[in-house]
Amino acid sequence: REVWGEMSMKILIVSDTHRRDAALRDLIEDLKPFDMFIHLGDAEGSESKYAEWVNPTCRMEMVRGNNDFFSMLDKEREIRIGGHRALLTHGHLYNVSLGPEQLKREALARGCDIAMFGHTHKPYLKRSEDIIVLNPGSLSFPRQGGRQPSYIVMEITDRDEVRIRQEYLE
Repeated sequence: REVWGEMSMKILIVSDTHRRDAALRDLIEDLKPFDMFIHLGDAEGSESKYAEWVNPTCRMEMVRGNNDFFSMLDKEREIRIGGHRALLTHGHLYNVSLGPEQLKREALARGCDIAMFGHTHKPYLKRSEDIIVLNPGSLSFPRQGGRQPSYIVMEITDRDEVRIRQEYLE
């Protein structure tokens, strides 16, 4: 896939949709195809629908949130994205409502250079020399100032450069 003038991997990252799926379905339709779709928890049972909405070649990565009571999804996952290792978690088990420091320490201890979380319904993106920590916010119940539904599009270039766009729905 050619993006920004070079070959890259395109990833859609969302969280905290809480069964309010219209915005996510429309977003996927507008932005696909993707190489990967990541949901960071609190889909509340809708996760079985997502495979029908994304393109057939899209890799799906999802974790269980604190409101996913009957989900069989893992509570966290460590995955490879290009040459990067990412820790995916909803975040409530790492007290992210108080800040991402505990999650950041855990991700670094596991050799990850990307940590992704949800739970707070607030977008967050912080890059340091050793790790990228991000939260796409919520498409359904945003809690940050302005309360705009949000998501992230991540691109991994053919040189393994990570490009991140925090996006908002109108």
